[in-house]
Amino acid sequence: MEPDSWLGVELRHLAALQAIAEHGSFGRAAEALGYTQSAVSQQLAQLEKLVGQRLVDRPGGARPAQLTEAGRMLLVHADAIVARLRAARADLSALASGEAGALRVGAFQSAGARLLPQLLYRFSEAWPRVEVSLTEGEDDVLIAALEAGDLDLAFLVLPISSGPVETTELLRDPYVLVTQAGSPLSRRRTPPSFRDIARLPLVGYRSCIGARQVEARMRAAGIEPSFAFRSDDNATIQEMVAAGMGVAVIPRLTVNESDSRIHLVDLEGRMPPRLIGLAWHRDRYRPPAAEAFVDAARDLCRELEVAAA
Repeated sequence: MEPDSWLGVELRHLAALQAIAEHGSFGRAAEALGYTQSAVSQQLAQLEKLVGQRLVDRPGGARPAQLTEAGRMLLVHADAIVARLRAARADLSALASGEAGALRVGAFQSAGARLLPQLLYRFSEAWPRVEVSLTEGEDDVLIAALEAGDLDLAFLVLPISSGPVETTELLRDPYVLVTQAGSPLSRRRTPPSFRDIARLPLVGYRSCIGARQVEARMRAAGIEPSFAFRSDDNATIQEMVAAGMGVAVIPRLTVNESDSRIHLVDLEGRMPPRLIGLAWHRDRYRPPAAEAFVDAARDLCRELEVAAA
């Protein structure tokens, strides 16, 4: 039986394919990898021979090198393989560090502002030799960082649709209607319906999960929302409501409730709460410090829910 040529594929071959795809030329790919251009060309030629298909079109001149359909397909697998290698490197680093070292945490905006300060204070009391670094971003960015081994833990909005990620639920964050203080809605005895809310100009998120959840809920009720202003910054949304630009249906954790210019209306179950959790890569080693951070987050969020009840 002839040997399988695919067993000769090496990481350096896949790295060359990634660099060509990213930079659009053999020269820039070589510069990024620290190789000579001939070395990159040789690695790609070896890869094409091993897989038996042409992977890159080489137009010559000033035109960029482009991946063929086969090249684009292989690149998806190359990205995953290189990400797993980086995750393995991160695992060994975490194992060697023990109780000292770094803990890399990702968080979206409101979790970073409202949960992390108290949580980090408690955690640093028990784990003073662990340095916690923060990466901020939306869920898709944080999930990709977890998969690549660039984060140990991340606050995410649950559920997670796919990926090698395990989660634990921390907090149920109810949606509230935020109005300008003194508005007619702030004086109602019963919360308005979504149809009532939709008659007013809305202020909301541009692209985050919260926007999709609110708009899906309205459309399920047969209402097409109309937005006067959009932003992905929590403070900006609150300022627009306070200025009278409109009303907002947003998670309570995103709101600075000490602002006397606004009023919060409990929607009483008209909108399912946002579920906030912590996530980690299921196949990676989780050091004791990460376990302790998760436990501390659970304790804090239980206390917050009791206080809000």
